[in-house]
Amino acid sequence: MRITGALAVSAVLALSAVACGGDDKDSGGGGGDEVTIGFMGDLTGENSGLVIPPWQGAQLAVEQYNATNPKVKIKLKKYDSQGKPEQATTLAQGAVKNDKIVGLIGPAFSGESQSVAPILEEAKIPSVTPSATNVTLAEKGWKYWHRVVADDAVQSAGAANFLTKAAAAKKIFTVSDNQDYGKGLADAIAKAAGGAGAQTQSDAVDDKATDYSSTVNKINQFKPDAVYFGGYYAVAGRLFKQLREAGYKGKMMSGDGSLATGLIEGAGEKNAQGALLSCGCLIDAEGKTNEKAKKFATDYKAKFGSDVAIYSTEGFDAATTFIEALKAGKTEPEDINAFLKTVDFQGVGKQIKFDANGELAAQDIFIYEVKGNLLPLLGNSNEAKPTA
Repeated sequence: MRITGALAVSAVLALSAVACGGDDKDSGGGGGDEVTIGFMGDLTGENSGLVIPPWQGAQLAVEQYNATNPKVKIKLKKYDSQGKPEQATTLAQGAVKNDKIVGLIGPAFSGESQSVAPILEEAKIPSVTPSATNVTLAEKGWKYWHRVVADDAVQSAGAANFLTKAAAAKKIFTVSDNQDYGKGLADAIAKAAGGAGAQTQSDAVDDKATDYSSTVNKINQFKPDAVYFGGYYAVAGRLFKQLREAGYKGKMMSGDGSLATGLIEGAGEKNAQGALLSCGCLIDAEGKTNEKAKKFATDYKAKFGSDVAIYSTEGFDAATTFIEALKAGKTEPEDINAFLKTVDFQGVGKQIKFDANGELAAQDIFIYEVKGNLLPLLGNSNEAKPTA
């Protein structure tokens, strides 16, 4: 599918409403039976711009469900991990033992997912992440883990296809932040691009550092047609800024972890122009893909005062998987998990159906391009073409 028009992916959202372990009063149900479902991710940290949108999507889904006055309402409880695996582990233990959650939306990032999933497996608590894309998450044999987004293997194939064909890149330099998500994605991009005939070279940067001159020098010596960064927007912005200031003229691209206006702010608007982003998420602010997407975009803007952003739809759809289970009379964690193995519905973004290892059946990857201070969608990776 192809969507035109500019989308404002705002990272400047209602941070004041996001607190560690706080309940969302609008989402809780008063009276009658109630179950607690958690949402875990970086809600106040450096990369919170990637997690607040799916939190808001989940919040909207639960609020709309509770408004129907169902037999069993949902209390949605948030756990602010700040994207730190060690913090996520402690929060998960408390969520299971103290809050008695029956399911978890998240964790949002791959690193914290690696740490939290074993805890949920032992407790037999199902989880659905809206945004963790590391390939190895589906290779652990976990029975209670699911995601509503394509993994990095799918993303890397789509992005590499786009770079080598639509962008005609013959030499590609990949950089990662050396973390679970970023390294996995960058390595997969290099492998896929190499398989497509491109010459590749790679390096890694310290995500805690601010000076990437060593990597920038290696890139300029290699003289690639494109640079692909695996990691989150805070580091991507700094890297892209330093690349442009050092005279690099080729294409710059990153993945879903950088699909936020924080990338533009970090690089500077002038330096960020033409930067490309790949993502398994579909950001349809105009609601052109289906009627559910249109209603969701309208309802989301009415509640939060901003257009749908990265993983907004995935947050809504992840919450909806649990809602569908409750509608089917499944209120115990193991019963909910069994139901998730059979779920099959049209979400506001994609068809939601899981395979045996918790992967989403839908395999689409979408390409976005920075224009001004916006991130408009170019289209599916199989048909999109860069304009810059």
